[in-house]
Amino acid sequence: MLKDFKFTIETEHKIAGDSIEIFAPAETDYFVNPIDETVKADAPFFYKEVEGDFMLKAKVSLDFISVYDACVLLALDNDKLWAKACFEYTDLGTNAVVTVMTNGRSDDANGVNIEGNEVWMQMSRKDNVFAIHYSLDGEKFLMSRLAYLPMKKKIKVGLVAQSPTGDGGIRYFSNVSLEEKSPLNIREGV
Repeated sequence: MLKDFKFTIETEHKIAGDSIEIFAPAETDYFVNPIDETVKADAPFFYKEVEGDFMLKAKVSLDFISVYDACVLLALDNDKLWAKACFEYTDLGTNAVVTVMTNGRSDDANGVNIEGNEVWMQMSRKDNVFAIHYSLDGEKFLMSRLAYLPMKKKIKVGLVAQSPTGDGGIRYFSNVSLEEKSPLNIREGV
């Protein structure tokens, strides 16, 4: 499945079946500063163009070294309109599910803290409603965020490796699946 994906910015990576390791270069991110509208959109994004509804899922892991180091699921319309689901090392010193919704400017919402360095993440779209879910076992998914974003029908959907304040590192994505279908219940993530 990953053979249909491509990078916006080339970086070191290794693909094996439905898994990929992506190197996050130093000081890379997707974020639009809510104070001054400075756009940062320079992290490697491994994506596929999707038209309409979808469900993207992956088990993600990384070594948490620098603040905001993260594995990310991203749905991108343009540099100022996107949804981001992160497993991130927060500025509070926790490993957490973090969501960032950007419509002109980014918000930034720390979610549940996760023990350890791996978690399942899922992003779904139904019309212009986007849902972020997480799971500890890959079976039971819990909602972290639900948001309306007025994106075009055709957008880029995929995986980002970021290291906004650090020197970079490998981000691991396994069991990656992208289904171009409508969720039956977007709040429940099914």
